[in-house]
Amino acid sequence: MKGKVGFGGYAVILCEQGPNGKPALFDGAVETVVAHRADQIAPALARLDAARAAGFWVAGYLAYEAGYALEPKLAHLMPEGAGPLLAFGVYPAPVPADAVLAQAAVEAPAAAVAALEPMISRGAYGAAMDQVMAYIAAGDCYQINLTFPLATRLLTGSALGLYGALRARQVVGHGAFVDLGVGPVLISRSPELFIRLDATGRIEARPMKGTAPRDADPVRDAELAEELRASAKGQAENLMIVDLLRNDISRISKIGSVKVPELFAVEHYATLHQMVSRVVGQLVDAPSLAGVVEALFPCGSITGAPKIRAMEIIHQVEPHPRGAYCGAIGWMAPDGTASFNVAIRTLSLFEDGAITLNVGGGVVQDSTTEGEWEEALWKARYMQGLVRPI
Repeated sequence: MKGKVGFGGYAVILCEQGPNGKPALFDGAVETVVAHRADQIAPALARLDAARAAGFWVAGYLAYEAGYALEPKLAHLMPEGAGPLLAFGVYPAPVPADAVLAQAAVEAPAAAVAALEPMISRGAYGAAMDQVMAYIAAGDCYQINLTFPLATRLLTGSALGLYGALRARQVVGHGAFVDLGVGPVLISRSPELFIRLDATGRIEARPMKGTAPRDADPVRDAELAEELRASAKGQAENLMIVDLLRNDISRISKIGSVKVPELFAVEHYATLHQMVSRVVGQLVDAPSLAGVVEALFPCGSITGAPKIRAMEIIHQVEPHPRGAYCGAIGWMAPDGTASFNVAIRTLSLFEDGAITLNVGGGVVQDSTTEGEWEEALWKARYMQGLVRPI
Protein backbone atom coordinates (compact mmCIF):
# COMPACT_ATOMS: atom_id res chain seq x y z
CA MET A 1 0.00 0.00 0.00
CA LYS A 2 1.37 3.41 -0.95
CA GLY A 3 1.69 6.01 1.77
CA LYS A 4 1.14 9.77 1.52
CA VAL A 5 4.59 10.79 2.70
CA GLY A 6 6.30 7.49 3.40
CA PHE A 7 10.06 7.37 3.11
CA GLY A 8 11.01 5.86 -0.24
CA GLY A 9 7.40 6.11 -1.43
CA TYR A 10 6.04 3.32 0.79
CA ALA A 11 3.97 3.39 3.94
CA VAL A 12 6.34 3.22 6.89
CA ILE A 13 6.56 3.11 10.65
CA LEU A 14 9.64 4.37 12.45
CA CYS A 15 9.91 3.39 16.11
CA GLU A 16 12.71 5.01 18.08
CA GLN A 17 12.54 2.20 20.66
CA GLY A 18 13.08 -0.67 18.23
CA PRO A 19 14.71 -4.06 18.79
CA ASN A 20 17.71 -3.79 21.13
CA GLY A 21 16.61 -0.27 22.02
CA LYS A 22 17.72 1.23 18.70
CA PRO A 23 15.58 3.15 16.17
CA ALA A 24 14.02 0.79 13.63
CA LEU A 25 12.26 1.33 10.32
CA PHE A 26 9.41 -0.91 9.25
CA ASP A 27 9.08 -0.51 5.48
CA GLY A 28 7.74 -2.52 2.58
CA ALA A 29 4.65 -4.03 4.24
CA VAL A 30 3.46 -7.28 2.71
CA GLU A 31 0.01 -6.62 4.17
CA THR A 32 -1.83 -3.82 5.93
CA VAL A 33 -4.36 -4.77 8.60
CA VAL A 34 -6.92 -2.07 9.42
CA ALA A 35 -10.00 -2.07 11.66
CA HIS A 36 -12.59 0.68 11.27
CA ARG A 37 -15.37 -0.96 13.32
CA ALA A 38 -15.54 -2.53 16.74
CA ASP A 39 -16.32 -5.98 15.34
CA GLN A 40 -13.12 -5.88 13.27
CA ILE A 41 -10.74 -5.49 16.24
CA ALA A 42 -10.59 -9.10 17.43
CA PRO A 43 -10.17 -10.55 13.91
CA ALA A 44 -7.46 -7.98 13.18
CA LEU A 45 -5.51 -8.92 16.31
CA ALA A 46 -5.86 -12.60 15.45
CA ARG A 47 -4.62 -11.93 11.93
CA LEU A 48 -1.58 -10.08 13.27
CA ASP A 49 -0.72 -12.93 15.63
CA ALA A 50 -1.10 -15.39 12.75
CA ALA A 51 1.33 -13.30 10.71
CA ARG A 52 3.82 -13.38 13.59
CA ALA A 53 3.43 -17.15 13.84
CA ALA A 54 4.38 -17.28 10.15
CA GLY A 55 7.62 -15.40 10.88
CA PHE A 56 6.60 -11.79 10.19
CA TRP A 57 6.96 -8.67 12.32
CA VAL A 58 3.99 -6.36 12.91
CA ALA A 59 4.07 -2.62 13.62
CA GLY A 60 1.33 -0.04 13.92
CA TYR A 61 -1.10 1.56 16.33
CA LEU A 62 -4.36 1.24 18.20
CA ALA A 63 -6.56 4.29 18.73
CA TYR A 64 -7.89 5.04 22.20
CA GLU A 65 -11.43 4.19 21.10
CA ALA A 66 -10.34 0.62 20.31
CA GLY A 67 -10.61 0.17 24.07
CA TYR A 68 -14.40 0.42 23.82
CA ALA A 69 -14.42 -2.67 21.61
CA LEU A 70 -12.39 -4.69 24.13
CA GLU A 71 -14.85 -4.25 27.01
CA PRO A 72 -18.51 -5.28 26.51
CA LYS A 73 -19.66 -2.69 29.07
CA LEU A 74 -18.18 0.08 26.92
CA ALA A 75 -19.16 -1.13 23.45
CA HIS A 76 -22.15 1.22 23.25
CA LEU A 77 -19.85 4.25 23.66
CA MET A 78 -18.10 3.73 20.31
CA PRO A 79 -18.30 7.00 18.32
CA GLU A 80 -18.87 7.07 14.58
CA GLY A 81 -16.19 8.31 12.22
CA ALA A 82 -13.35 8.34 14.74
CA GLY A 83 -10.82 7.15 12.12
CA PRO A 84 -9.04 3.77 12.13
CA LEU A 85 -9.35 1.97 15.44
CA LEU A 86 -6.36 -0.19 14.54
CA ALA A 87 -3.81 0.04 11.72
CA PHE A 88 -0.78 -2.24 11.40
CA GLY A 89 1.65 -3.30 8.73
CA VAL A 90 3.04 -6.81 8.39
CA TYR A 91 6.77 -6.79 7.59
CA PRO A 92 9.52 -9.29 6.78
CA ALA A 93 11.82 -7.55 9.29
CA PRO A 94 12.77 -4.05 10.49
CA VAL A 95 15.88 -2.32 9.23
CA PRO A 96 18.07 0.39 10.81
CA ALA A 97 16.42 3.81 10.69
CA ASP A 98 19.56 5.85 10.00
CA ALA A 99 18.59 6.89 6.47
CA VAL A 100 15.07 8.05 7.32
CA LEU A 101 16.30 9.86 10.44
CA ALA A 102 18.89 11.65 8.33
CA GLN A 103 16.21 12.63 5.81
CA ALA A 104 13.98 13.89 8.62
CA ALA A 105 16.85 16.08 9.86
CA VAL A 106 17.38 17.48 6.35
CA GLU A 107 13.69 18.37 6.02
CA ALA A 108 13.32 19.69 9.57
CA PRO A 109 14.32 23.35 9.02
CA ALA A 110 11.39 23.90 6.63
CA ALA A 111 8.74 22.77 9.13
CA ALA A 112 6.48 25.45 10.61
CA VAL A 113 2.99 25.39 12.10
CA ALA A 114 0.26 27.92 12.88
CA ALA A 115 -0.60 29.04 16.40
CA LEU A 116 -2.13 26.33 18.57
CA GLU A 117 -5.77 26.89 19.49
CA PRO A 118 -7.71 24.86 22.08
CA MET A 119 -10.73 23.15 20.49
CA ILE A 120 -12.78 23.77 23.63
CA SER A 121 -13.32 26.98 25.56
CA ARG A 122 -11.92 27.65 29.00
CA GLY A 123 -15.50 27.68 30.26
CA ALA A 124 -16.27 24.28 28.73
CA TYR A 125 -13.15 22.86 30.34
CA GLY A 126 -14.24 24.27 33.69
CA ALA A 127 -17.66 22.65 33.32
CA ALA A 128 -16.02 19.30 32.55
CA MET A 129 -13.78 19.68 35.59
CA ASP A 130 -16.81 20.40 37.77
CA GLN A 131 -18.43 17.16 36.61
CA VAL A 132 -15.26 15.16 37.19
CA MET A 133 -14.73 16.61 40.67
CA ALA A 134 -18.34 15.79 41.56
CA TYR A 135 -17.83 12.17 40.52
CA ILE A 136 -14.65 11.97 42.59
CA ALA A 137 -16.37 13.53 45.62
CA ALA A 138 -19.22 11.01 45.28
CA GLY A 139 -16.76 8.10 45.28
CA ASP A 140 -17.56 7.14 41.69
CA CYS A 141 -13.87 7.23 40.79
CA TYR A 142 -10.49 8.15 42.25
CA GLN A 143 -8.83 9.76 39.26
CA ILE A 144 -9.88 10.85 35.77
CA ASN A 145 -7.42 11.69 33.00
CA LEU A 146 -9.15 14.72 31.49
CA THR A 147 -7.91 15.85 28.06
CA PHE A 148 -8.77 18.23 25.25
CA PRO A 149 -7.50 18.76 21.69
CA LEU A 150 -5.58 21.68 20.22
CA ALA A 151 -5.72 22.54 16.54
CA THR A 152 -3.02 23.92 14.27
CA ARG A 153 -1.85 23.55 10.66
CA LEU A 154 1.34 22.60 8.89
CA LEU A 155 2.25 25.86 7.14
CA THR A 156 5.48 24.80 5.48
CA GLY A 157 7.54 21.65 5.20
CA SER A 158 6.65 17.96 5.22
CA ALA A 159 5.28 15.51 7.74
CA LEU A 160 8.69 13.86 7.98
CA GLY A 161 10.31 17.26 8.43
CA LEU A 162 7.91 18.12 11.23
CA TYR A 163 8.84 14.86 12.92
CA GLY A 164 12.53 15.72 12.48
CA ALA A 165 12.07 19.21 13.89
CA LEU A 166 10.26 17.94 16.97
CA ARG A 167 12.79 15.14 17.45
CA ALA A 168 15.61 17.68 17.43
CA ARG A 169 13.89 19.76 20.11
CA GLN A 170 13.10 17.05 22.64
CA VAL A 171 14.72 13.68 23.21
CA VAL A 172 12.21 11.06 24.37
CA GLY A 173 12.37 7.32 24.80
CA HIS A 174 9.41 6.21 22.72
CA GLY A 175 9.00 8.52 19.74
CA ALA A 176 7.51 7.29 16.46
CA PHE A 177 6.56 8.33 12.94
CA VAL A 178 3.64 6.44 11.38
CA ASP A 179 2.33 6.69 7.82
CA LEU A 180 0.48 3.57 6.78
CA GLY A 181 -1.46 5.33 4.02
CA VAL A 182 -4.71 5.09 6.01
CA GLY A 183 -5.91 7.69 8.48
CA PRO A 184 -3.68 10.57 9.57
CA VAL A 185 0.10 10.56 9.70
CA LEU A 186 1.14 10.23 13.35
CA ILE A 187 4.10 12.06 14.84
CA SER A 188 4.72 10.91 18.38
CA ARG A 189 7.13 12.39 20.91
CA SER A 190 5.99 10.10 23.68
CA PRO A 191 8.22 9.65 26.73
CA GLU A 192 5.99 6.90 28.15
CA LEU A 193 6.35 3.15 27.76
CA PHE A 194 3.07 1.25 27.67
CA ILE A 195 4.50 -2.27 27.57
CA ARG A 196 7.80 -3.93 26.80
CA LEU A 197 7.99 -7.71 26.33
CA ASP A 198 10.84 -10.12 25.82
CA ALA A 199 10.65 -13.56 24.24
CA THR A 200 10.41 -15.26 27.65
CA GLY A 201 7.21 -13.36 28.49
CA ARG A 202 8.71 -10.84 30.90
CA ILE A 203 6.53 -7.73 30.77
CA GLU A 204 7.33 -4.19 31.88
CA ALA A 205 5.28 -0.98 32.06
CA ARG A 206 6.44 2.51 33.05
CA PRO A 207 3.39 4.63 33.94
CA MET A 208 3.83 8.40 34.03
CA LYS A 209 1.71 10.55 36.31
CA GLY A 210 2.74 13.79 37.98
CA THR A 211 4.13 16.75 36.06
CA ALA A 212 6.06 19.97 36.73
CA PRO A 213 7.40 22.58 34.27
CA ARG A 214 11.09 23.16 33.58
CA ASP A 215 12.70 26.51 34.41
CA ALA A 216 15.61 28.25 32.66
CA ASP A 217 17.21 29.00 36.04
CA PRO A 218 19.05 25.79 37.10
CA VAL A 219 18.44 26.40 40.79
CA ARG A 220 14.72 26.95 40.34
CA ASP A 221 14.56 24.01 37.91
CA ALA A 222 16.08 21.70 40.52
CA GLU A 223 13.62 23.02 43.11
CA LEU A 224 10.70 22.25 40.79
CA ALA A 225 11.97 18.70 40.26
CA GLU A 226 12.33 18.15 43.99
CA GLU A 227 8.89 19.64 44.67
CA LEU A 228 7.44 17.13 42.20
CA ARG A 229 9.36 14.26 43.80
CA ALA A 230 7.89 15.16 47.21
CA SER A 231 4.44 16.17 45.92
CA ALA A 232 1.59 14.40 47.74
CA LYS A 233 -0.69 15.10 44.77
CA GLY A 234 1.83 13.78 42.24
CA GLN A 235 2.47 10.65 44.30
CA ALA A 236 -1.26 10.06 44.75
CA GLU A 237 -1.86 10.33 40.99
CA ASN A 238 1.04 8.02 40.25
CA LEU A 239 0.22 5.41 42.88
CA MET A 240 -3.38 5.06 41.72
CA ILE A 241 -2.20 4.21 38.22
CA VAL A 242 0.56 1.91 39.48
CA ASP A 243 -2.08 -0.06 41.40
CA LEU A 244 -4.32 -0.17 38.33
CA LEU A 245 -1.49 -1.46 36.14
CA ARG A 246 -0.45 -4.02 38.75
CA ASN A 247 -3.98 -5.37 38.67
CA ASP A 248 -4.16 -5.38 34.86
CA ILE A 249 -0.78 -7.08 34.46
CA SER A 250 -1.68 -9.60 37.18
CA ARG A 251 -4.55 -10.83 35.00
CA ILE A 252 -2.09 -12.36 32.52
CA SER A 253 0.95 -12.95 34.76
CA LYS A 254 2.13 -15.74 37.01
CA ILE A 255 1.05 -15.47 40.64
CA GLY A 256 3.59 -13.55 42.68
CA SER A 257 5.55 -12.30 39.67
CA VAL A 258 4.15 -8.75 39.53
CA LYS A 259 6.48 -6.28 41.24
CA VAL A 260 7.06 -2.51 41.45
CA PRO A 261 10.86 -2.17 41.45
CA GLU A 262 10.77 1.61 40.94
CA LEU A 263 8.28 4.07 42.45
CA PHE A 264 8.03 7.87 42.11
CA ALA A 265 11.22 8.45 40.09
CA VAL A 266 11.47 11.85 38.38
CA GLU A 267 12.62 12.05 34.75
CA HIS A 268 13.61 15.26 33.02
CA TYR A 269 12.60 16.38 29.52
CA ALA A 270 13.13 19.58 27.58
CA THR A 271 9.92 21.25 28.81
CA LEU A 272 8.74 19.08 31.72
CA HIS A 273 9.68 17.00 34.74
CA GLN A 274 7.66 13.76 34.93
CA MET A 275 7.08 11.31 37.78
CA VAL A 276 7.55 7.71 36.62
CA SER A 277 7.19 4.27 38.18
CA ARG A 278 7.92 0.76 36.87
CA VAL A 279 5.78 -2.38 37.03
CA VAL A 280 7.05 -5.80 35.92
CA GLY A 281 5.65 -9.32 35.69
CA GLN A 282 6.03 -12.72 34.02
CA LEU A 283 3.30 -13.79 31.60
CA VAL A 284 1.52 -17.09 32.14
CA ASP A 285 1.31 -17.80 28.41
CA ALA A 286 3.58 -17.10 25.46
CA PRO A 287 3.37 -13.43 24.43
CA SER A 288 0.62 -12.61 21.95
CA LEU A 289 -0.63 -9.27 20.69
CA ALA A 290 -4.27 -10.23 21.25
CA GLY A 291 -3.63 -11.46 24.79
CA VAL A 292 -1.74 -8.38 25.90
CA VAL A 293 -4.04 -5.86 24.20
CA GLU A 294 -7.23 -7.45 25.48
CA ALA A 295 -5.95 -7.43 29.07
CA LEU A 296 -4.17 -4.07 29.24
CA PHE A 297 -5.41 -1.64 26.58
CA PRO A 298 -5.83 1.27 26.96
CA CYS A 299 -3.13 2.11 29.48
CA GLY A 300 -4.52 3.13 32.85
CA SER A 301 -2.32 6.22 32.97
CA ILE A 302 -4.53 7.88 30.35
CA THR A 303 -7.90 6.73 31.70
CA GLY A 304 -7.90 7.01 35.47
CA ALA A 305 -9.14 4.62 38.12
CA PRO A 306 -11.13 2.47 38.20
CA LYS A 307 -10.56 2.07 34.47
CA ILE A 308 -14.00 1.15 33.14
CA ARG A 309 -15.83 3.82 35.14
CA ALA A 310 -13.15 6.35 34.22
CA MET A 311 -13.66 5.62 30.52
CA GLU A 312 -17.41 6.09 30.90
CA ILE A 313 -16.88 9.48 32.55
CA ILE A 314 -14.31 10.52 29.94
CA HIS A 315 -16.83 9.72 27.21
CA GLN A 316 -19.40 11.86 28.98
CA VAL A 317 -17.25 14.95 29.59
CA GLU A 318 -14.90 15.03 26.58
CA PRO A 319 -16.73 16.20 23.42
CA HIS A 320 -14.10 14.98 20.92
CA PRO A 321 -12.86 11.44 20.21
CA ARG A 322 -9.20 11.03 21.14
CA GLY A 323 -8.24 8.93 18.10
CA ALA A 324 -4.62 7.81 18.08
CA TYR A 325 -3.87 10.07 21.05
CA CYS A 326 -3.81 7.99 24.24
CA GLY A 327 -3.71 4.83 22.15
CA ALA A 328 -0.49 2.89 21.60
CA ILE A 329 2.16 2.79 18.85
CA GLY A 330 4.73 0.04 18.51
CA TRP A 331 5.84 -3.31 17.17
CA MET A 332 5.95 -7.02 17.94
CA ALA A 333 8.38 -9.64 16.68
CA PRO A 334 7.68 -13.27 15.74
CA ASP A 335 9.20 -14.44 19.06
CA GLY A 336 6.95 -12.17 21.15
CA THR A 337 9.48 -9.41 21.83
CA ALA A 338 7.61 -6.11 21.69
CA SER A 339 7.59 -2.44 22.60
CA PHE A 340 4.59 -0.08 22.58
CA ASN A 341 4.36 3.49 23.77
CA VAL A 342 1.47 5.35 25.32
CA ALA A 343 0.63 7.74 22.48
CA ILE A 344 0.82 10.98 24.43
CA ARG A 345 2.58 14.06 22.95
CA THR A 346 1.28 12.69 19.66
CA LEU A 347 0.13 14.71 16.64
CA SER A 348 -2.34 13.60 13.99
CA LEU A 349 -1.55 15.25 10.64
CA PHE A 350 -4.29 15.07 8.01
CA GLU A 351 -4.01 15.29 4.22
CA ASP A 352 -5.22 18.91 4.13
CA GLY A 353 -2.45 20.00 6.52
CA ALA A 354 -4.67 20.19 9.60
CA ILE A 355 -3.04 18.99 12.82
CA THR A 356 -4.69 17.84 16.03
CA LEU A 357 -2.68 17.37 19.21
CA ASN A 358 -4.14 16.73 22.62
CA VAL A 359 -3.12 17.56 26.16
CA GLY A 360 -4.42 16.67 29.58
CA GLY A 361 -3.63 15.26 32.98
CA GLY A 362 -4.80 13.23 35.94
CA VAL A 363 -7.51 14.87 38.02
CA VAL A 364 -7.69 13.83 41.69
CA GLN A 365 -9.51 15.08 44.79
CA ASP A 366 -7.23 18.07 45.42
CA SER A 367 -6.95 19.17 41.78
CA THR A 368 -8.01 22.66 40.73
CA THR A 369 -9.42 23.77 37.40
CA GLU A 370 -6.80 26.48 36.95
CA GLY A 371 -3.94 24.17 37.88
CA GLU A 372 -5.07 21.39 35.53
CA TRP A 373 -5.66 23.82 32.64
CA GLU A 374 -2.18 25.30 33.06
CA GLU A 375 -0.56 21.87 33.37
CA ALA A 376 -2.28 20.70 30.20
CA LEU A 377 -1.02 23.71 28.25
CA TRP A 378 2.55 23.16 29.58
CA LYS A 379 2.43 19.85 27.77
CA ALA A 380 2.13 21.59 24.39
CA ARG A 381 5.29 23.66 24.90
CA TYR A 382 7.30 21.23 22.78
CA MET A 383 5.52 22.75 19.75
CA GLN A 384 6.08 26.42 20.49
CA GLY A 385 9.41 26.81 18.69
CA LEU A 386 7.77 25.81 15.40
CA VAL A 387 4.87 28.30 15.53
CA ARG A 388 4.93 30.98 12.83
CA PRO A 389 2.46 33.82 12.13
CA ILE A 390 0.11 33.24 9.22
